[in-house]
Amino acid sequence: MTEKLYYLDNKLSEFDANVLSCECDGDRYSIILDKTAFFPCEGGQYADTGMLGGVRVLDVREKDGVITHITDGALEVGASVHGVLDFDDRFEKMQCHSGEHIVSGLIHKLYGLNNVGFHLGRDDVTLDFDGVLGADELAHIEALANRAVYENIPIICEFPGPDKLAELDYRSKLELTENVRIVTVGDIDMCACCAPHVSRTGEIGIIKLLDFIHYKGGIRVHMLCGARALRDYGERYRRNREISNLTSLKQTDVVSGVERLLDENGRLKGELVETKKSIVKRMIAGIEKSEKSIVIFEDTVGIDMMREYANTAAASTDGICAVFCKKSDTEYNFILASRDGARMSTGDALKLMKEKFGARGGGAGSMVSGTVSADGNALHAFVENI
Repeated sequence: MTEKLYYLDNKLSEFDANVLSCECDGDRYSIILDKTAFFPCEGGQYADTGMLGGVRVLDVREKDGVITHITDGALEVGASVHGVLDFDDRFEKMQCHSGEHIVSGLIHKLYGLNNVGFHLGRDDVTLDFDGVLGADELAHIEALANRAVYENIPIICEFPGPDKLAELDYRSKLELTENVRIVTVGDIDMCACCAPHVSRTGEIGIIKLLDFIHYKGGIRVHMLCGARALRDYGERYRRNREISNLTSLKQTDVVSGVERLLDENGRLKGELVETKKSIVKRMIAGIEKSEKSIVIFEDTVGIDMMREYANTAAASTDGICAVFCKKSDTEYNFILASRDGARMSTGDALKLMKEKFGARGGGAGSMVSGTVSADGNALHAFVENI
């Protein structure tokens, strides 16, 4: 059994321990100490990291009470080593995990829903509940949760004996009978939990519910707390300020201003489509019957708008109609179209283009399309000679 120092002092960031074993596992090492302040990967959160006797602790795992440190280097068995946690990261996890208890406890207390899933990652915290709440209910929960933060309530972590445990009405995802650690936040929540927590709710700083989605018959809530919530707010503020500067709008007017820009953009797109249709109609009106294949390079309206032109032109020639629209300096989008009874099918024409220019594309019937990298003059001459 490894002595778990994080239960004795939740803010312990450095410690000394003895190396009991060190085994090589590929390019990693598995190290067991007689005691540790590194919390392993469990309780819905990832493991602590840091330094141990000059090697990097990359992961920490627990099995049957024994905690294994996964490192990038070896340590001598029997040596006394000094461990240093990446404590800023640990403290942020404590903020988020304690915040989760408050939110889950309030939702259970007010709405009778159970937390059935919890994940504390490096960038996001998610809480899953077995029922549905809406935006108004979650806004109410967020307000109450932050009120609990302001009240700076003590967070008590303890291992009650079997008799006392049997008397407690606590939340738990599993049926537990021994070595049960209970985390209590005033009259807000009482829950079985193995993870380190802050000592008082004021240390959480802020609890922010970011978003929620319907998930497996319930809801999944995205949340951040403390330093992570502050960084998230800073990033959102920075982006809002950038949008404000780009649009010459006050930050408080950004939403309504962007809505107006989107409406205007939609109107202009509609006008552009109508203009392109008008250009194509004029081009179609100028088509003359020809025994030769028809080739046109058109960069104004785009390849999709030229399909009607290609069909109409193909009906006016014994060859094919080829439309090329520049995609980049060296590449064209193209359409090949032909009428029934033409001297060459679009499939045969495409095959020749693939052989000569390495064209890519496909289709069936009277029209095929694709892309080709070639000189425009060479493409023009190729089509005219089909």
